[in-house]
Amino acid sequence: MNDLNNSKGLNVLEEFGRYLSSEKGASLHTYKNYLADLQQFFSYQAAQNPDIDYLTPEGLKSITSADIRGFLAELFKKNSAASVARKLASIRSFFQYWVKTGLLTLNPAKDISSPQVPQRLPIFLSVDEVFKLLEAPQGDDPITIRDRAMLETLYATGVRVSELVGLNVGQVDCKDGFVTVVGKGDKERRIPMGAKAKEALEKYLAVRNVFLKGASPEDQEALFLSRNGSRLTTRSVERLIQKYVKLCGIDKKVTPHVIRHTFATHLLNSGADLRGIQELMGHTSLSTTQKYTHVSVNKLIEVYDKAHPKA
Repeated sequence: MNDLNNSKGLNVLEEFGRYLSSEKGASLHTYKNYLADLQQFFSYQAAQNPDIDYLTPEGLKSITSADIRGFLAELFKKNSAASVARKLASIRSFFQYWVKTGLLTLNPAKDISSPQVPQRLPIFLSVDEVFKLLEAPQGDDPITIRDRAMLETLYATGVRVSELVGLNVGQVDCKDGFVTVVGKGDKERRIPMGAKAKEALEKYLAVRNVFLKGASPEDQEALFLSRNGSRLTTRSVERLIQKYVKLCGIDKKVTPHVIRHTFATHLLNSGADLRGIQELMGHTSLSTTQKYTHVSVNKLIEVYDKAHPKA
């Protein structure tokens, strides 16, 4: 790709977007976040100097670390440290890509420090709250059976909501009790599931044909289907969770990610190995999994009080 220096009409943002989706295999969510952050940066640059087209190779080369610092300073007026840090990470990755192609020799964002982000402990549900939520869908109609299976699968496997809606029927092995998930970067992992989730999924699979009547060919294999036969979306899952949280009276903001946090926290509280949890959750770095040790500190104190001779 070294000939990009001589490419006329190249849009550096569009080219980076192509790289993200086709070569890096970024999820749609990641793709949209990156592009939104970068579009905001380029809009800022254009406002500073309307005479330069920063989306061309030549325009890109003119951007300095001072330009990026100016953008970040502007962001701090209305954004949290976490939001600014994410946008800086997007900009850094963008320029690093162009260094790798040979278009740029230096990454102007490389030596800019990320703002300190206060660590927020993950929200999670107690065991009683989870049981309430899982038992909230009551009834034998296909929609309720589907919703129960969906909630049981989320808690039993700790999958991301994008992984849940991406599941196909062939990825569920009710006989041996495993779900095969395709995670970030198209990495595959096999997650065991308990008896309750198996039972709920078997019951749902027995009535799933009801949802297939309006299904398009590309959604025929989708595990979780909507009333009209299309693959459930992440937003649909979020709405369904909100519905059942309200129904069972849990006074917390519960999202699919909160259920994922709950899965990890409950495993850790029950003595599961941190490395094992990392594998189950599909974390590439152990440091991502380690945040759950903070929410389990009460459990550690309890273990200490029971076991230590001088406690």
